[in-house]
Amino acid sequence: MKECYRASVKARKSSSARPIARAVVKESPALYHAGLKPQKAPALEAMAEKYGLRQETLSRMSGFSLRAVADWASGKQPSAPVRRAITEMDRLLDSLARLMKPKEVGKWLKEPNAAFDGSTPVQVIERGQIDRIWRMLYFVESGEPG
Repeated sequence: MKECYRASVKARKSSSARPIARAVVKESPALYHAGLKPQKAPALEAMAEKYGLRQETLSRMSGFSLRAVADWASGKQPSAPVRRAITEMDRLLDSLARLMKPKEVGKWLKEPNAAFDGSTPVQVIERGQIDRIWRMLYFVESGEPG
């Protein structure tokens, strides 16, 4: 065991003069796997219009800065993790729109709700408790008492 360690230390010392070249791959994983398709984030401007939301609310729900949300709304391409977050937010808004008029969703998100101990749904999302909203949606849609 000690011999392997000494050999690896010796090898590192002898090769420390040359920098290690690292390849950076910028292509989407979808290029290498047919099952993966690059996902396009829903347009934030369309979401805001459809659900009656302001960029400030989108910022609070997504956890990203207002500046970043404004950039994405104006056409700047979000990174893959941001696209995932925006897609998840769109799924939630779409689920809420099945229970009420889409334009009412924005208003509902900002009103205190007894189901969330008087907090607004946006505050619940900001605290990382979005599962409470999904659970409420499940019980309302299924008709089960919750």
